[in-house]
Amino acid sequence: IVNNQTYNILVSLERESQERNLPAQGIGEIFFGQFMIVTLLFSFFFIYLLLFRRDYFERINSLALMLSLMVLFPVASSLIPSGSRAINFLVPIAMVGIFIRIFADTRTACLTLCGTTLLAALSMADPFEFILVNITSGLAAIYSLHDLQQRSQLLRTAFIATLVSVITAFAFDMMYGTDIRDIDITLYFYLLICGVFLLFAYPLLFVLEKTFGFISSVTLIEMSNTNSPLLRRMSKEASGTFNHSMQVANLAADVAEKIGAKKLLVRTGALYHDIGKLVNPAFFTENQSGGVNPHKNLGYEQSAQVVIGHVTDGLKLAEKNNLPKVIKDFITTHHGRGKTKYFYISWKNEHPGEEPDNESFTYPGPNPFSKEQAILMMADSVEAASRSLPEYTEESISNLVDKIIDSQVEEGYFRECPVTFKDIATVKAVFKEKLKTIYHTRISYPELKKQD
Repeated sequence: IVNNQTYNILVSLERESQERNLPAQGIGEIFFGQFMIVTLLFSFFFIYLLLFRRDYFERINSLALMLSLMVLFPVASSLIPSGSRAINFLVPIAMVGIFIRIFADTRTACLTLCGTTLLAALSMADPFEFILVNITSGLAAIYSLHDLQQRSQLLRTAFIATLVSVITAFAFDMMYGTDIRDIDITLYFYLLICGVFLLFAYPLLFVLEKTFGFISSVTLIEMSNTNSPLLRRMSKEASGTFNHSMQVANLAADVAEKIGAKKLLVRTGALYHDIGKLVNPAFFTENQSGGVNPHKNLGYEQSAQVVIGHVTDGLKLAEKNNLPKVIKDFITTHHGRGKTKYFYISWKNEHPGEEPDNESFTYPGPNPFSKEQAILMMADSVEAASRSLPEYTEESISNLVDKIIDSQVEEGYFRECPVTFKDIATVKAVFKEKLKTIYHTRISYPELKKQD
């Protein structure tokens, strides 16, 4: 029972403890020490990027996201009043790991999580438990979230992260000999609230995508739905192009899976790469019927400009429909700086000894600069050319694939891509196998003979 004398003793103890815990240095020295620690942590982060992920310095949006999260979450932690040990866990630090894992890679997510946790711990009076609980729960969230494609995955990740944080906090209490009856239930209540906050990562994904120009797997899945307005329009107005895009998407996705590229990204890019043909669908062979060919009334240069125009028209449609930049890049690079060879060669044959205006027959480009864009260029060319084969044999398909891809390599379309010779050999093998399956020969069924 606390009486007046006991109460005065406790107040005196509190006052004495506060005085003894006051730093010996002034406020200037404290801020200087904190500044040095913050500088060290950010220095280690940038050293990691320089040594292992230098490409992020070229992707300013990725770097901006990481630095923003490493600043915002510690600031949010410092603004929470330090009234109790439990309230420090209201800020969902594990969300940092989730966002970086979705938009970057696992190693970078782990490092960013650790850096953010240490920065947030600078404002804590007793930071050890805070660091331990947040790092373990954050790592659990990162490892459980392989590739976000469904909302249920985020629910599972939030559950796992919360469970790990509760187990870690309980182990911490046991480690210091706390009696089970004396455990602070408020701490575990706040950890559960923090787990609920992790579910808000799903709507925040949309905000981050628009702010930093990212595209998540969830958005790609929504875009690849063939009932989306643009794809639905293509299936009605340019059905041949739509079928071609579907075939290219399937070929490209199979290849991406084999060589470690982003399967969902290249599939979505393939579905939209030819949307520019919606402007003049009849000028493209796959949409022509009844033997009508509008190119018969045009010169070779005019025809080439109409065909080349499907790239610029595709960009305009992409802008109008608010397609993300990464999809626009597939539209501009699927022909690179190549030529409309049919019209170019036809012009050369009719004008021997003369040189045409090369720009009139050349796509605006640029050439592919990512592995996924290179896959799409190869798949688009091979699928289109395979339709013109007079017969579908193993030899004819193999020769066609080798001829097209070797020609693209020789012309230097893949010089700016992280594509290896091993990747190209794998691409060829997959294309040959898939095309043989698509164009396999069916047996002829016997007819029933009529009885006399």
